[in-house]
Amino acid sequence: MEQVTLTSTAMKGAGWLNTAQDPTQVFIPEDCIQEELMMMNMCHQFLEKEVFPLLERIDQQEPELLKSLMEKAAEAGLMGISIPEQYGGLGKSFLYSVLAAEALGAGHSFSVATATHSGMGTLPILYFGTEAQQNKYIPSLVSGESKGAYGLTEPNSGSDTMRITTSAILSSDGKHYLLNGQKCWVTNGGMADVFTIFAKVDGSQFTAFIVERGMEGFSQGPEEHKMGLRGTSTVPLYFQDCKVPIENVLGEIGKGHHIALNILNTGRLKLCASNVGGAKKYLETSVKYARSRELLKTPIADFGAIRHKLGEMATRIWVVESALYRSASLIDEKEKELLAKGHPFHEAQLAASEEYAIECAILKVAGSELIGYVVDEGVQVHGANGYNEAFHIARAYRDSRINRILEGTNEINRLVTVDMVFKRAMKGRIDMMGPAIAVQKELMSIPDFGAADESLFAAELKAIQQFKKAVFLVAGAAVQKLMMKIESEQEILMHIADMAIEIFLAESALLRTIKLANLRGEEGTARELDMTRIYMYDAADSIAKNGRDAINAFASGDEQRMMLLGIKRFTKVTPFNTKDARRRIADGL
Repeated sequence: MEQVTLTSTAMKGAGWLNTAQDPTQVFIPEDCIQEELMMMNMCHQFLEKEVFPLLERIDQQEPELLKSLMEKAAEAGLMGISIPEQYGGLGKSFLYSVLAAEALGAGHSFSVATATHSGMGTLPILYFGTEAQQNKYIPSLVSGESKGAYGLTEPNSGSDTMRITTSAILSSDGKHYLLNGQKCWVTNGGMADVFTIFAKVDGSQFTAFIVERGMEGFSQGPEEHKMGLRGTSTVPLYFQDCKVPIENVLGEIGKGHHIALNILNTGRLKLCASNVGGAKKYLETSVKYARSRELLKTPIADFGAIRHKLGEMATRIWVVESALYRSASLIDEKEKELLAKGHPFHEAQLAASEEYAIECAILKVAGSELIGYVVDEGVQVHGANGYNEAFHIARAYRDSRINRILEGTNEINRLVTVDMVFKRAMKGRIDMMGPAIAVQKELMSIPDFGAADESLFAAELKAIQQFKKAVFLVAGAAVQKLMMKIESEQEILMHIADMAIEIFLAESALLRTIKLANLRGEEGTARELDMTRIYMYDAADSIAKNGRDAINAFASGDEQRMMLLGIKRFTKVTPFNTKDARRRIADGL
């Protein structure tokens, strides 16, 4: 087997594309300490006791109910887990906040309202605010006395945020900015007290402002009637010569895009965490139903078709969870490294999340599509009852659909993933052309048929290496062939993104399994090995198809034939009985 380069947990963002991480250095959920597990259990208990019994009333937007639940959560410390103690937070690490996001992820509208408040409603001020702004707003947001929201989207500017038309003009006395415009789809908009609002100063300088409810010229529209998350307050906001004091400019004039983009990084990762937590709950719901529902005096959980679904749900959850905590730990370690060097808290957190922005975008796609799959199959397991609002899975189905749109659509995140990789390669932060050229040379050479490594995990490690060659083959050739035109070839870029996503998820699962095998032995990781092999077996087909589709879109003749042969070579995996493996996983559930 080829030698691989091992690195520590300090691996750079997207470094996994051309290196292999030492499994012993990868953080996995099983590494959680007792204090972290207790915190997650507290979050679970809060949902069970305070939220789940009230879901119907929350969906009906019973006045003040959701606000009171958020205040209870704040009293329990759940609104400021990673906020510094000087502002009333618990001062815990970034990893703690991710664990909490997962543990609270199954709370439907409550989860979205609290995540919005403690994320986009609070973090822009924490990271970019002046000391006076932080002291004024953060303590009340952490305590739950104030509720936070974030206004960026407008009727004619969704993912293209730079097209916003809300304007800000300095008043004649120089004491206020006058905001004029509209924001839409503002989560928590109807109940928030403090808003981060984006506008263009003098029509061009994209800038953030802290706007308080009650400021002159501020108003809100009616609640939106949504498909799901009916308990959240989602309203348009209107600004008509809204007087915002100059001291409420957030960050620098013209630098609002830095705030918008950096807040998205951690938001995307924590959305994935919330999706993983929700998916676990909805799998549990489906398992319980499958065990209780009988057909011909036999629980449907005993039928192969249902066991396949349950086994696949569990596998996908486990794989995405592996990638989530691998990434969260990398951000956490980077933040601690920067803090140790004397960087302020907000600078350390922002720099750490920017370093792993590619992983955050990948996780947003993976987490949202995971929960979409789990609830869809959950409805199918429930049969006709899954379509009945009396059953929990129906609400889960409705509420989960927005996840593929929030925090940038999945299409945007796929494009952003590849765009960031290419830009970092151009800046020398990632070596892409070296591996791409090496792969092209390998295709021209005679394959190495040396003695096979038959040690445990050798085949899987080799497969990951080959998968990476496949993506370098396609991406390198696409860049060489299309050059600057590649930006307009979104279909090709999305194929490359899907290849990279599959590789990152599969490798994360494998590293977790290897680490567990080192701790427990091979027999103690049989279930994990089943899930890893199932995912890698299916990932090989996905990578192959995306690779072929991309190649067929830009290559022809001998070049096309050679690259297609390369894709076939690099996505070949050992035959594996996935049917029996899924049955074993379902039995374990």
